[in-house]
Amino acid sequence: MRAVLTRVKSASVTIDGNVVGKIGQGFLILLGVTHEDTEAQAVKLADKLAGLRIFEDEDGKMNRGLETVNGEILVISQFTLYGNCRKGRRPDFLAAARPEVAIPLYEKFVQVLRDKDIHVETGEFGAEMLVESINDGPLTLVVDTDQLNV
Repeated sequence: MRAVLTRVKSASVTIDGNVVGKIGQGFLILLGVTHEDTEAQAVKLADKLAGLRIFEDEDGKMNRGLETVNGEILVISQFTLYGNCRKGRRPDFLAAARPEVAIPLYEKFVQVLRDKDIHVETGEFGAEMLVESINDGPLTLVVDTDQLNV
């Protein structure tokens, strides 16, 4: 699994002209799933991201986590995170998991976050979405489960 996490002041997702998810301060997480990903990886990645301390304290150091700032999370499924641009001019997405694999892992990831009493909003898997965010910093991290030894 691969996540692109951006610290935001606010973020929202719109589908067919309707806002379906909206958060204040917190994380916008774009989540990609590949073929060999597992439920254990979904849990580990959710735990890792939920525990990140990337909000500044009164001394300007990144010492605060989501719980300290009453942060929220907006999770957007993003199969294009596994786009391959090595050849030609049009990326292929062969490494992205098919919906029958990706949807349960995406849902597990979201549920683990919610089980931590974090307010989580989502887009809709496979839908055309318009995502807006006001980035804070900006601070953006790319976290891959290959880096987490799962």
